Formats: sequence, C-alpha cells, structure tokens
Amino acid sequence: MTLPLNPNLAGTIEPAVTEAFRWLAGARFTADKPLIAVSQAAPTGAPPEALRRAMAGMVMDDPAAHYYNPNLGFEELRADLAARTAAIYGGTVETGQVAITSGCNHAFTCAIATLAQAGDEVILPSPWFFNHEMWLTMNGIRAVPLPTGHDMLPDPGDAAALITDRTRAIVVVTPNNPAGVEYPADLMRALCRIAREHDIALIVDETYRDFHSAPGAPHELFQDPDWADTLIHLYSFSKAYRLTGHRVGALLGRADRMGQIEKYVDSLTICAPALGQKAALWGMRNLDQWLAGERAEILDRRAALAEVFGALDGWTLKAAGGFFAYVEHPFDPPSDRVARHLLNDQGILGLPATFFAPPGDAAAARHLRIAFANIDRAGIAALAGRLGALAPLPGSA
Repeated sequence: MTLPLNPNLAGTIEPAVTEAFRWLAGARFTADKPLIAVSQAAPTGAPPEALRRAMAGMVMDDPAAHYYNPNLGFEELRADLAARTAAIYGGTVETGQVAITSGCNHAFTCAIATLAQAGDEVILPSPWFFNHEMWLTMNGIRAVPLPTGHDMLPDPGDAAALITDRTRAIVVVTPNNPAGVEYPADLMRALCRIAREHDIALIVDETYRDFHSAPGAPHELFQDPDWADTLIHLYSFSKAYRLTGHRVGALLGRADRMGQIEKYVDSLTICAPALGQKAALWGMRNLDQWLAGERAEILDRRAALAEVFGALDGWTLKAAGGFFAYVEHPFDPPSDRVARHLLNDQGILGLPATFFAPPGDAAAARHLRIAFANIDRAGIAALAGRLGALAPLPGSA
C-alpha cells in the first residue's frame, strides 16, 4: 500500500541551494584551485564575540531563554523593533503591529496564511526568491510572474495589468534576492498605490535592509499614517547579527491581523526561538557600530565586483546589492548547464537563474546568481580570474 502524497508538495521544485550542494558529490578540487562557493549568502562567521558572550550568559543565567514565549514574540523585542523601524523610515509603528517569527521565511508564510488560500494568486517579480514561489505552490496558490526589465526592475503598469479578482498580494524583495537590485523609492510608492487601489497587500521583504547602499530610509512607505492597511513588512535579524541558525525574523502589519498570525504560529512553531530573540534584542541595543562596519565591508565587496566585471570580457554585471550579484553569461547553452560547467571546470559553485524563474524562462537561461557576501576582495579577484579562464562550454558557438 502506498500512502497518499500531497500533489501540491510533490509538484514543488527542490530547494535551490540544496540541489546545488548535491552537485558537490564527486567534485574534485585542488590546492591551487579550491572551491569558491558563491551559491548561498548566509554569514559563515559566528556572531561577534561580544554577542556570543552575551548569549552564553543568557544560556546560563536566564531561564526564559529556554522556555516557550508568547506566540508573537517577546514584548521587549517587538517594542524595540517598532521603535527602530519608525526611526529608520519615519512615521509611526506600534508594538502591536509587530510579530516575531522563526526567521524571515516564516514571516512570509505568516503573511500568506492570512491573505490567501488555494486557488488565489500572488504576483512575484521574476526572477523571484525561490522559497517564496515554493511556499505558494505547495499551498495551491498561483505564483504569477511579473517580468523585470534590463535594469532588473518591474514596471508598475505591468503589475497592475496582472491583477485579477484572485490576486491577494504583490511581493517585493529589496535589496533583491536573487537579482541584487535595490528598488527605488518612487517604484515602491507606485507599487504600494496600485496595491491599495486594488485592495491587495504589498509584501515588502527587506531581509538585507541593513546592507542597502544608500544612507537613510530606502523608502517612505511607513510615513503614510495608514501604511498598515496595505503594507506587510518582513525583516530578518539573521543577516544583521549572524544569527541564521537561531531563526529570528519579523512581520510588521495591521494590529488586527496579528490575532490571525498568532493562530498560525501557535499551530506551527508555537513561538520563535527564545535565545535567538534575546540575541537579536541585545544586538539591536549594542551592535550598531559593529553592524555599520559589516555594511561597509559588504559595500566594498560590491564595489570590487563592479570593478572586476567591468574588465571581464563577455560577462555582464546586471545588478548587485545586498548579498547578491546577477550576471549575464556569454554562452549559448542555458545557465543550468553553465553552472555545472563552472563547478567542474573552475571549482565555482554558483546558482543558475533558472532556479529563480518559471520553467522555460529565456532571460533566466542567460543569467547566474553570485552570492558575494562570503568572499573578500581577494576571493572576488580569484573568482574573476577563473571566470576568465573558463574552458569553452560544449555547445557554445
């Protein structure tokens, strides 16, 4: 007897990073050409020593670090994030408009759970973050691709044209994963206006907000006193304080939506991890100067990428920001073949853009995502050298 299998789950793509890691089985690297891993931009270093010592004290001396906590998170963390968000963007954010989640992916699933059901539609700019598309697909919600232009940005008019009576949200990731592009404030305003006119949500995922290249607020959406009527904002502490394994993110939205999120969280995780929340709170209160240094380093690596790709024949840097660069390759075969060839010929593990787009997407076949946050200037120079030395790909003209 074969147990039943949910067809929506069975029809969902494999996790992109997991699939790429499988390519490493049987791969061979040498001392003069070790693996350059640019497939995933999770911080590989531990949190700063001061935060680790604070966490050690929490583990030993704070019993609450080991208990269940409220479904929507510790009150102190919610209040501090509300205040910080208001300080960054302007406007007013209340503690009751904040939910702490088990990472930013969990925040996205919370948002979708309150908005949509099977048969509904959500608009995702393409290329999209694969986990967003995966969650929609496994829940029977149609991911509607919103094309992006040469600048990797969508046209608001194109977004409006895709809205139907089944549309529940438009999703924006900025700085973008996978394309790295930073959405300008006027585009954010336009998308928010369209969402409001059609009584749908604008979900803005700013996981990489702390590494935005421009100083000050990246947009003014929170300055609208009625921002929560349309905007659902997602944030991650993981990238800011190197807490990826502790799973702590956040959702900001209408206070009267929080009761629905509370039901969802209670049925899934009960609460976000207590130690991660306490670490995030400590980080917000003590690590601003350290985080500014992290941002400066990421921006320097972004500049280094622009320099090396400007001198690299055949390759085009389309966008870079946050932790990611989106590059056009010079070969005829599609990017999934190019990515495997990069690994086998030059020891580079990157992701094809076909992992971030609908099947058969011609633009995705021309591009790769490079996660540059974990390679310094020397590593970026080595990456460029190997790209320039790449052997001809079978099937290329």
